[in-house]
Amino acid sequence: MSDIKRIETNQRMSQAVVHNGVIYLAGQVGAEGESVAAQTTAILANIDRLLSETGSSKNRILQTTIWLANMDDFAEMNAIWDAWVPQGHASTRACGEARLATEGFKVEIICIAAVE
Repeated sequence: MSDIKRIETNQRMSQAVVHNGVIYLAGQVGAEGESVAAQTTAILANIDRLLSETGSSKNRILQTTIWLANMDDFAEMNAIWDAWVPQGHASTRACGEARLATEGFKVEIICIAAVE
């Protein structure tokens, strides 16, 4: 049986879980009330940090799920996303509209990645 490694764990959740060479990130959000671009930038920086901490990088992301509070923000989020994704390393991706945990959250991103 392989070990399960949990990162930044509290009673409710872990920010990352590593098992069998796969990293599962919790939904990442930015600061409430910030613009979509600012929230997306903060989220991607946090994803970079968590992936580094778990032995991976954005080049190894396998799947991404993005939730937007409003699909009208799709282009604004994509402008930040497209600049961040390394050429030739785009993951599979889904993006949809959802009511997020609080009204101030406009973007939430969830990733699954492979360990380096």
